[in-house]
Amino acid sequence: MTTKAAAEAIESSESKLNRVESGHNQLPRVRDLEDLLVVYGVTDPADRDHLLSLHRDSLSSDWYRPYKNFMPSGQLLYVGLESDATAMRAWHSQVVFGLLQTENYMRAMFGISKPVDERTTEFVEKNVALRIERKRIIHDDDPVELRVILDESALRRMVGSPDVMREQYEEIEKMAALDHVSVQILPQSLSTYRAFENFVILDFDAGFDPVVMQDGPSVMAVSDKPREVWKYARRFDAMREGALAPAKTADFLHRLARDR
Repeated sequence: MTTKAAAEAIESSESKLNRVESGHNQLPRVRDLEDLLVVYGVTDPADRDHLLSLHRDSLSSDWYRPYKNFMPSGQLLYVGLESDATAMRAWHSQVVFGLLQTENYMRAMFGISKPVDERTTEFVEKNVALRIERKRIIHDDDPVELRVILDESALRRMVGSPDVMREQYEEIEKMAALDHVSVQILPQSLSTYRAFENFVILDFDAGFDPVVMQDGPSVMAVSDKPREVWKYARRFDAMREGALAPAKTADFLHRLARDR
């Protein structure tokens, strides 16, 4: 059955159903799901009750829903996936990776772009609060395994003030000391492979395929296509081989702090 045929059967639009199936929108009414279950031939009472219960819970239980209106396109889907990931591999070349940022760094970063992008103070505060909440997955009882590669330019770029940057270096060093976190730095002096775009690869428990998120300035594109995931996994591995070993991260950060 095509998306168009399914949408017509429940008196909806093809574009709306496409966005639901791609994870960008949710079905706002239980009735919408009930109609789809009829169209798709889901008649077993136990199956129907289970799916309808999941749908009702999803409308109210996700902790990040209050931030929805302040997220760029694609971030709602990504944050939901991030919360369930067991491992993450990330590359950032322009700024410090979000889950490693201090609150002062976040606030300064959003503040710099606020007048240019014509953002409100509420937008800045909501995004800072969201990012702080997201960092909990690193400190949970069953934390995510985090592997991050940072370009040296992301660490040298001034965000806020020298004090903000020194505090940020200390935070990265502290995080990198955790058993389930590793941070590697790709020095500018090395002639080695560097990806042009920031990305994160999310891995899940057995039975669930990994996904990759391409992190743009205003759009987050998420894909679970094996070819895309493999492509970015190769890029991560190439940069990991060229980057400094994790054991050298602290010394590198100390040198940067002395330069401030």
